[in-house]
Amino acid sequence: MKTITRRQFAGGMSAIVAAPALTGRASAQGRFDFTIPQGVTQGGSTTITRVPTAQPRVAMTFDDGPHHSLTPQLLDMLRARNIRATFYLIGHRVAMYPELTRRIAAEGHEIGNHTWTHPRLTGLGDTSLLRELDRTSTLINEVVGRPPITMRPPYGLLSPRQRGLIYAERRLPTVLWSVDPEDWRRPGSSVVASRIVSRSHSGAVILAHDIIGATVRAMPATLDGLGARGYDFVTVSELMGWPRWGSRAMGFTLASRAPG
Repeated sequence: MKTITRRQFAGGMSAIVAAPALTGRASAQGRFDFTIPQGVTQGGSTTITRVPTAQPRVAMTFDDGPHHSLTPQLLDMLRARNIRATFYLIGHRVAMYPELTRRIAAEGHEIGNHTWTHPRLTGLGDTSLLRELDRTSTLINEVVGRPPITMRPPYGLLSPRQRGLIYAERRLPTVLWSVDPEDWRRPGSSVVASRIVSRSHSGAVILAHDIIGATVRAMPATLDGLGARGYDFVTVSELMGWPRWGSRAMGFTLASRAPG
């Protein structure tokens, strides 16, 4: 049977949720002076897949939440092990679960931008693309007091030109991954744990989804397995050598100008 990648799978899918109507709020336009450090392994000048480091450090990342029941379970697991992770949240789910979003931030985790409706961004024009990000950044800023400083495109789909646009206009680097257990295929908890532990490496960005029950159930074995191999857990910002996201004092402005 031919292997289908996540990107190929997404190419034949519509967005997983319908886009809600805009509320009329001005577009959020974050302007940050954070540059991508030299030496970061990139899939292009604005894209991060892994970070070369001699230190045994990995960044666990979780996409598509928050989930009303699974995300709290995951947070409990992380808190019990004193582990910080990075959550790429969908904006409309942040609107549904603001208290849970606040808990993610309050417990020291980083929040990244995963768009408002989880569309295939390669099919959007520039204005719609930036609106997906701006609406999400605005709400996260309102809920937790700081906006995301990295983004992850749904399905990993984003053209090089779009990545450059997002970095130039919003200073958001695109964060992909170097370890993918393909948990979206629902292979089962033991397989997810085994794939992550066996494929991880120093400087890895590990992809997982906290909206999938089997993935969350895989986390005790995954986290303990990585720890047994000597890996330390950091957020994406920390892996890149940036200050911890929760410690930043950031400016954030709103602009009503339509993105060009």
